[in-house]
Amino acid sequence: MKLKLTTWIMIAMILGIVVGYVCNIAAPDAKAAKDIAGYFNVVTDVFLRLIKMIIAPLVFATLVAGIAHMGDASAVGRIGLKAMAWFITASLVSLALGLVMVNILQPGTNLGLPLPEAGAATNLKTASLNIKDFITNVFPKSVFEAMANNNILQILVFSLFFGFAIAAFKDQRAKTLVGSIEELVHVMLKLTDFVMRFSPFGVFAAVASVITTQGLGVLLTYGKFIGGFYLSLALLWLVLIAAGYVFLKGPVFTLLKLIREPMMIAFSTASSEAAYPKTMEQLEKFGVKNEITGFVLPLGYSFNLDGSMMYQAFAALFIAQAFGFDLTFAQQVTLLLVMMVTSKGIAGVPRASLVVVAAVLPTFGLPEAGLLLIMGIDQILDMGRTATNVIGNSLATAVVAKWEGELREPRGVDQEDMLSPEAVAAA
Repeated sequence: MKLKLTTWIMIAMILGIVVGYVCNIAAPDAKAAKDIAGYFNVVTDVFLRLIKMIIAPLVFATLVAGIAHMGDASAVGRIGLKAMAWFITASLVSLALGLVMVNILQPGTNLGLPLPEAGAATNLKTASLNIKDFITNVFPKSVFEAMANNNILQILVFSLFFGFAIAAFKDQRAKTLVGSIEELVHVMLKLTDFVMRFSPFGVFAAVASVITTQGLGVLLTYGKFIGGFYLSLALLWLVLIAAGYVFLKGPVFTLLKLIREPMMIAFSTASSEAAYPKTMEQLEKFGVKNEITGFVLPLGYSFNLDGSMMYQAFAALFIAQAFGFDLTFAQQVTLLLVMMVTSKGIAGVPRASLVVVAAVLPTFGLPEAGLLLIMGIDQILDMGRTATNVIGNSLATAVVAKWEGELREPRGVDQEDMLSPEAVAAA
């Protein structure tokens, strides 16, 4: 029997753990382990480069084609408002849940690790995090630069203008151009299928690299923090799924089954970009029309990062607890709201969540050097928050499509992919 891609990815993750553990044990020191991991990183980097190669044209083509079919700015504005309402609500829920859990679990109390000097450098660039730069940088000075940097928010803005420009023409020229762009969408989806066949290799190498350098012992050293964070993510998943069930009813479980592949890709590579093409494909199978997916999904990649929101709550308050800072409830809420606003301006920045935390900590008198406590395990934490972002954005896109009456019956879905609540409970 031919194995599905999901199965191959799971096998790759298990093999990555085993091989990484063997390499970690065999390496004589940390430098040797890092050198070995470097060879795994070559495979991972190739996979991520292939993904980045297709992101910009895929976002551009799907969004322009969708806007051209919507026909008017009012439809785009209506969908945008509905999407942003979901995004803001989900972000607030993620932050609130993170705030509650980190106060209950107290992962930074009695840490048992030496604390870094308060003035130690973290080498994270934080100077540009302000509202003026964010507003300016939303608009690309060059579409080619935006595409070269895979700046999804800037690509989205250009695509909006381009789509409205096409929709303004009612003659044969517009139909010809829209037809060509729709054909580009099909070509990009086929190219995506080719690239995703390489995903098990990228997953294997990514997991093996992390385990080679970190080892399994790091899970014991930071067990309380890592375990508490993943427990909180699990609770967030339940909240998001429950919210999805309110609007989607039973089919929400089919959606969860469909997005297993992009979730595993996101988890193993800690890259939202790596999961983007497959997420689009699975949402189409679920019945979301391309014009909705092409608009809401890239918007969500900039404004709806539920896992990242929770991580920022955990990281900031973990540092406060570790250094013995007793923040009042009002201070904690203010801290998290500031991070929520700040985080909307740095989509695409490497290790963006760490950058946000580093930028905001000094404002509240917390030592930025506290990030050194978690930078070493950030990859492990990033895996969970990235997978959570995939769930959040998939549910958001499907719910907005439902609100717009643009959700068809799932098509191209195997019977085994039709998951019931009873099957979920049994699993």
